[in-house]
Amino acid sequence: MLNSILTSPITLPGLLICLGCALILGVLTALVFSFKTRISTSLALTLAILPVAMCMVVVMINGNLGIAVAVAGGFTLVRFRSIAGTGREISAVFIVMTLGVITGMGYVGIALVFFALVALVVLLLTALHFGGAGDKLLRITIPEDYDYTALFDDIFTKYGVKAQLDRIKTTNLGSLIDVTYRVAMPGSTFPKEMLDELRTRNGNLGIMVANYVPEREAL
Repeated sequence: MLNSILTSPITLPGLLICLGCALILGVLTALVFSFKTRISTSLALTLAILPVAMCMVVVMINGNLGIAVAVAGGFTLVRFRSIAGTGREISAVFIVMTLGVITGMGYVGIALVFFALVALVVLLLTALHFGGAGDKLLRITIPEDYDYTALFDDIFTKYGVKAQLDRIKTTNLGSLIDVTYRVAMPGSTFPKEMLDELRTRNGNLGIMVANYVPEREAL
């Protein structure tokens, strides 16, 4: 099970099995990393397709040093033309690249074991909100004369919400203040009763709830 299925010379059935496994694992990895987290369409497509490309590259290199150097140079150009992603996105890309390399070497069984372990860890930590996974972005507009420091603390406590003040911004020529919180909800949905109490507290001004997406930063 853990031995390579590729022979020398490479046969068409073995190649198709490796490419198919790489494609399936890429799609599954994209689904795992989108669990309770919003990812862009381009990232999802990248995670699904990249293992197949890596698999084919490894198969074609097959010990050829010249091809390996050329491929490394090409990857360097791609890296410097790409913007840095979040730590989660970079980790996902490295994982699918690893899956592509493993399947390209013909070790399909090892690729399946590696994916199962990574998927289990990612899903478990995400379900436990490890590192703030699944947090919401809550933006509340209040009049300028309101003291925002502890204005909604009692409401957050009532519904078991952990809120962290993330940003304060004045709008409408300084007559209004947008207060943005990063909140961890006890459930997967935002309670309507809590929204009604927030609207009552802020004078029925604007309130926005969205998935929390951290700013892109390089590691």
